[in-house]
Amino acid sequence: MKTLLFLLMTSLAIAAETNVQNIAIKDIDGKDTTLKAYAGKVLLIVNVASECGYTPQYAGLEALYEKMSGKGLAVLGFPCNDFGGQEPGSELQIKTFCTENYKVTFPMFAKVAIKGGGKHPLYAALQSAAGGDVGWNFEKFLVSKEGKVLQRFGSDVAPDSPELMAAIDAALK
Repeated sequence: MKTLLFLLMTSLAIAAETNVQNIAIKDIDGKDTTLKAYAGKVLLIVNVASECGYTPQYAGLEALYEKMSGKGLAVLGFPCNDFGGQEPGSELQIKTFCTENYKVTFPMFAKVAIKGGGKHPLYAALQSAAGGDVGWNFEKFLVSKEGKVLQRFGSDVAPDSPELMAAIDAALK
């Protein structure tokens, strides 16, 4: 019930004007890029951490990516150390951890700050569009093919949950 209420409240608060495709980011290897590379795809943007109770969601995110990438979904992982210091490693350590432990093949990006004054512009835009701050690791933002934030899902929403799958299916149509 708490998850349903959270989803309803955040869905109502999302501002349709925010486009995240133009925001500068770095990939996990330090290369400058933007999300324009994913224009025309539905995005699931997730703040990830290697030492979190939700870390096993990497397996579900990878399975979702493998199942749905051919249909137009891109899962994008953004490591963050802001919540409980649960992502202390370097980008190389994070990449190695994800590859060796969860066989991650979905795109991963450089560590981002989500809280405070040093907040990364991508997460400033996501949080503004979704009407509030990220509460913990593995929150998920569903973004349309045009770069608009559609919906937000809490950490406790599993990658294969019916509500997330229904939202992805609707966004892909």
